[in-house]
Amino acid sequence: MAQSGAHTMLGGTVVPLKEVSFSAQMPGRVEFIAGVEGATFEEGVVLVALDEDDLLAKRRAAYAQYMKAQAAFRNSRVQYTREVYSGSHMESENTGMAIPKMFDRYMTRPFSDMVGADNSEVTRRAQIWDSGTRIDQARAQMMQTQAALQELDAKLRDTRTIAPFHGTIVQKHVEVGDTVQPGMPLLQFANIHHLQIKVEVPARLMPGIKKGMSIPARLDVGGTLIETRVAQVFPMADPQRHTVTVKLDLPSNVPGGPGMYAEVMIPDVTSPGDQVPAIPASAIIWRGSLPSVYVVSNGKMELRMIRRGGDTLEGGKVKVLSGLQVGETIVINPPNGLAGSWDAGSGEQKAP
Repeated sequence: MAQSGAHTMLGGTVVPLKEVSFSAQMPGRVEFIAGVEGATFEEGVVLVALDEDDLLAKRRAAYAQYMKAQAAFRNSRVQYTREVYSGSHMESENTGMAIPKMFDRYMTRPFSDMVGADNSEVTRRAQIWDSGTRIDQARAQMMQTQAALQELDAKLRDTRTIAPFHGTIVQKHVEVGDTVQPGMPLLQFANIHHLQIKVEVPARLMPGIKKGMSIPARLDVGGTLIETRVAQVFPMADPQRHTVTVKLDLPSNVPGGPGMYAEVMIPDVTSPGDQVPAIPASAIIWRGSLPSVYVVSNGKMELRMIRRGGDTLEGGKVKVLSGLQVGETIVINPPNGLAGSWDAGSGEQKAP
């Protein structure tokens, strides 16, 4: 026999482990939808595609500007090299008569330097600096056009909605041919193969809940009883309702699906407890996710479904919250293929 505290039954909702809601990031017309509600897709599959003809035309224009900027950058580097190794481009031109150019080079310029009217060295340095500046300007123009290309590529990616994980379409909000604007919902996508129960627990009951503990629950599908495990406890209570969100992992292959109602039995450590049976864990027979025990009464055996407590007591015993009364006789180690006519013999034990 063991002490069992009171429990509070709370209503919750079955939710997928992962769920995302996709909305339009770009204006456009819906050209493709991968499937209808219930269709399952692998990670990386395109779920929704918008028309992208306008963006592709803008990208081609931006790429042409990028090629033009690249050509200007290469030309500016060639001109800079010419300026450094050949002097002023005016000196290397072949136009004009040879004698005037020779007079200008060997008479006019040296005379200007001598009287202080000009400084050929300063002029040459200024011309080289100007050529270097043209390289920087051409490089900046090329980077600007490259950034425009990257921006258009990002917008093109936004016209595709891609599955972030293996999951199922649970709701569509658009059809092929619809025109959407940024922010409009497209569809909801979820992993419905791994389910949880989401329940709002009053703050006064939170001392009895710890991550990893087992909590019994009842699904709204034939009143199915299951054992759940606390997967997540939100760190903050809702300031209006004063409740804490708790998520409980469901066993695999449970009946029903997301959105259905479920009841969760939350332990209330603030209430006085009752005396409940405690039995060895070896006496429990699992039928799927339902625990049962063989009860011996008047020489006959009965397979009875029970609801066990979540914690294991000292000596490997577990509490039985319902389905068994203190003092009833059970079979501790039922053999495989146990039949109703089997003589329990020494295998009988009263629940302590």
